[in-house]
Amino acid sequence: MLAGCAGVTSTRLDNVRASFANNNFTASAQQFSSSNNIAEQTDLELLITGYAQFLDGDYASSDETFEEFNKRNIDTTSGSFVREATNIIAGRMSTPYRPYMMDSLFVSYYQIWDAIGENRRDDVRVIINQSYARQQKMSREYADLVQKNSARGADENNSELMSELDRAKSTWGAYRDIMNPALMYLSGIWFLNAGDFSDAETYLKRAAGMVQNNSFIALDLDLAQKNTRPKDTTWIFIESGFAPRLREQTISLPVITGGGIIWSSIAIAVPEFGRSNISIRGAKPLADVNAMFMTEFNEYNVNDALRAWGAASARTIAQAAAYNSNSKYSGLIGLTSTIFSIATTDAEVRSWATLPENISVLRMNTGDLITGGFGDMLNTELPKSGNYLIYVRLTGGTPVVHVFKI
Repeated sequence: MLAGCAGVTSTRLDNVRASFANNNFTASAQQFSSSNNIAEQTDLELLITGYAQFLDGDYASSDETFEEFNKRNIDTTSGSFVREATNIIAGRMSTPYRPYMMDSLFVSYYQIWDAIGENRRDDVRVIINQSYARQQKMSREYADLVQKNSARGADENNSELMSELDRAKSTWGAYRDIMNPALMYLSGIWFLNAGDFSDAETYLKRAAGMVQNNSFIALDLDLAQKNTRPKDTTWIFIESGFAPRLREQTISLPVITGGGIIWSSIAIAVPEFGRSNISIRGAKPLADVNAMFMTEFNEYNVNDALRAWGAASARTIAQAAAYNSNSKYSGLIGLTSTIFSIATTDAEVRSWATLPENISVLRMNTGDLITGGFGDMLNTELPKSGNYLIYVRLTGGTPVVHVFKI
């Protein structure tokens, strides 16, 4: 139980991020994971492993790892009575990681890149269609979650807590739906180059609706509406920084009773944001992962805060009952109950912490790639003609670059 506590988990996630920043991807993911066998890895380990394998260019293994995640997480939003009971009894970190909705969408995003990397053209279409169906379902479930949380806010007993959470939420201009604009734009580009102009228009319209005033998306949407394939064009998807990581904040207050000292403890997760200052001249914002994360985190944070309050109340009652029992060992039982209460009060600090903070896009004439020192910066040989997709990951070390002809 102590080995899986919030503090230890935060440190392990910090270590794997530091290794990613030094371009040690698969090796650091293996160190983070409990097993090199993906069938034995936890969901969070699968996410970090699959992403590391993609960054290292092992597209087949990455796709296999992400498929294992998909098999386990057909529905990422359903609840579990056993999970909730375990949260109260033994703490949140004692239960399996509950993936965020956006985790599943990023899995689809990287699986598209994997399929492109292996030239599995038919699979690209399948993944795109599956991912959009998943996004639609998640959007509906997210709207239902918002509605339920709003109803809970009307409860007088929760009004103060809900007001505080609403104040925190109001500082974020986040997306109202659980969508991934990078996934939408990549899908639209793929269909556009395949000459499937109807699907290209559909996905590019969705991307344009999520990302306002992006002239690159507008150019491609115009081509789709004119049934025209692009020529000698390269799209560069640039990931930079790291997504928010979660820190635990715990408050414990002593309550003196006739039987002894009772500790009332509550723990919540607080996001900590990076400040990536990396930018590429001419690139336009495509996805703000901080905003995507906070859209979902804020709504689930309502539930987690209420659960934490309920768990604290349950543990306080348990301590009082132990101290006031008629046993001659009531003091020892009560002390044990207090120690257990403090030890199992924790916050859910697990998240896919190796994801990027921002995704931007650069759309260029392929022949212009070799001018202006762009190739020198990426330290890779660049094409002179044809249509290409280039994936770039900037973590602080040497840029990771994958070049795909489409």
